[in-house]
Amino acid sequence: MSRIGKKPIPLPQGVKYKVEGNTVLVEGPKGKVSALIAEGISLKTADGHLVVERASDDKAAVHGLTRALVQNAVEGVTKGWTKELDIVGIGYRAELKGKGTVVFTLGYSHPIEFPLPSGIACAIDPKQTHLTVSGVDRQKVGQVAADMRALRKPDPYKNKGVRYTDERLKKKAGKTGAK
Repeated sequence: MSRIGKKPIPLPQGVKYKVEGNTVLVEGPKGKVSALIAEGISLKTADGHLVVERASDDKAAVHGLTRALVQNAVEGVTKGWTKELDIVGIGYRAELKGKGTVVFTLGYSHPIEFPLPSGIACAIDPKQTHLTVSGVDRQKVGQVAADMRALRKPDPYKNKGVRYTDERLKKKAGKTGAK
């Protein structure tokens, strides 16, 4: 039996869910998120908790996955998800242009305009080197943060670039001199 799949998901006050075919729509105070439900998996409510059940043991592989996706949706509509990025390098910075665009200056010959998808918000600190990407959909928040990081990946020799706040880099030694 799946250890993760059999754990009940606590349903906080104000969170509702509705199953439509192979998707579940979770609504809460922060918004709406939909998650996929694998075939042969069902959702039931029991004393304030959401229980994910499978029809047979051949669905064991997707039991825990479905439970994790629904749990992420429930947590997203109650607390929300955030990813933090740091920009390291002289002259490297980011700024908000309007509500839906982040402009990066990352040492290229031109600034990079990064449009934010719907449902994603970005906050930039006054020094313009720390970004916080937030939203209700965990997958979308992670993908936007990964796309921002890919604009200028951290350099292993100089440690410059865009990185996650909790990311630790291994600095490589450069050339020691040709003799």
